[in-house]
Amino acid sequence: MAHDDKEAAQDAIARLQVRMLQIQQACFRDRRRMVLVFEGPDAAGKGGAIRRLTERLDPRGVHVWPIGAPEDSEAGHHYLHRFWTRLPAPGSIAIFDRSWYGRVLVERVEKLAARPDWERAYDEIVAFEKLLTDDGVRLVKFFVAIGRREQLRRFRQRALAPHKLWKLTEADLRAHRLWDEYEKAQREMLKRTSPRFAPWHRVDGTDKTRARVEVLRIATEALGRGLDVKPRKLAKPLRQELEKLLGEKLA
Repeated sequence: MAHDDKEAAQDAIARLQVRMLQIQQACFRDRRRMVLVFEGPDAAGKGGAIRRLTERLDPRGVHVWPIGAPEDSEAGHHYLHRFWTRLPAPGSIAIFDRSWYGRVLVERVEKLAARPDWERAYDEIVAFEKLLTDDGVRLVKFFVAIGRREQLRRFRQRALAPHKLWKLTEADLRAHRLWDEYEKAQREMLKRTSPRFAPWHRVDGTDKTRARVEVLRIATEALGRGLDVKPRKLAKPLRQELEKLLGEKLA
């Protein structure tokens, strides 16, 4: 990306982050619930996109859930159980860095779930998301995509950078070796779980900066649709009480 393009992208990120903060404030004020889901190959840039998305938000109103293998206490429940317990309270936002789609991705490819179980999961997931959206939850789903060579290049970068080394695991390399199987599972997932009320948004993660702009653009458009994000005036009784305490009239 050229310098001017990069500068324009950074300006766009800053502008969209302010918009995202306004949406969070409206979400809190109107007691709404919002959910964002991120899926995609390892090293696709999901974490970086989530950081830019939440950078200016009040941390008290947003929770990022990094999803890995279920805990022992969760394993005995239906696979959706642990996601029900992580859904946002009214007035807040939940972000899932990987999600319930693990059943039709990693569990399918790694043979952690039997075929009848992951086959059944497509309809279960669509029904789950229909329950959420019918109940007023605003749901936005991102699939951040990169190519096989780009993933390997990023693995190399991580291996050579001490502060990024923790991100590289044996599971990442095993998944890379199963690239074709994962790609097949991803195609089927995108095809079978993108209804009108909860469509997938596929973002090209090859250029990280552009991907971050695109995620912010889609998120602010989808979450902000129909919301009144204009700043509110201080309620008259509260204003009067504050003016008494201050001993002056507020402009």
